[in-house]
Amino acid sequence: MIPSDDSALPVTGRLAGQRAVITGAARGIGAEIARTYAREGAQVFVLDIDIGLATQVARSIGGHAAKVDLADATSTSTALEQAIATLGGIDILVNNAGILKMAPLLDLTIENWDTTFAVNTRAMFVTTQVAGRAMVAQGSGSIINMASMGGKLGSPNQAHYAASKAAVISLTRVAAMELGAHNIRVNCICPGYVLTEMGTATRTPEMVEAWTAKSPLARLATTTDVANMALFLASAEADYCTGQAMNVSGGMVMH
Repeated sequence: MIPSDDSALPVTGRLAGQRAVITGAARGIGAEIARTYAREGAQVFVLDIDIGLATQVARSIGGHAAKVDLADATSTSTALEQAIATLGGIDILVNNAGILKMAPLLDLTIENWDTTFAVNTRAMFVTTQVAGRAMVAQGSGSIINMASMGGKLGSPNQAHYAASKAAVISLTRVAAMELGAHNIRVNCICPGYVLTEMGTATRTPEMVEAWTAKSPLARLATTTDVANMALFLASAEADYCTGQAMNVSGGMVMH
């Protein structure tokens, strides 16, 4: 796993007073977003299936944590409702959690397909409804969904993952269309290769070398690269950005 680097943006209090809920924030990109938001003044609620690690992250930033099983719609809605109640509202929702169990198309099981969509896409639909209703009531909010470069390009052995992330991009656009009238912005981030624990487990050294060579910047992403984009989209600097699928891919994707 690539650790956080020193390229974080200067701390300026851009999220002071904001209340943020982040799914899948016990490790990797989600944990880095949680730390970044907290540094910028947000109250952060961490949701993850690994409550032990989630609690550690929350304690380190003075936030809150709860367990959630995003494959279960009831668990998802209940956990988010509890988080919103604890924070006294919600200004930012980051749907970060995602799973990938690679498999060739002809060997891909229905169970793997369904579980991938349940966590990667359906959970975002559920959280968007719950958070969206709260944001409509207050007349503002920002929802940030984690898509993927794979949602734009696809990749061998990832039919289920790529399809789920393409669905995230479409869900983001429709949500932006419907919620914009309530001053709610909805965007998604499409990272390239970030060697989190999931990335390390599913990429060989040869794959890492090959993808590094494809980037005009000649490197893979760090968790900080993605967290910086999540900070921008959550901040007032992005007040006129909605319905966007923002690449953080080092130029591997340019559309």
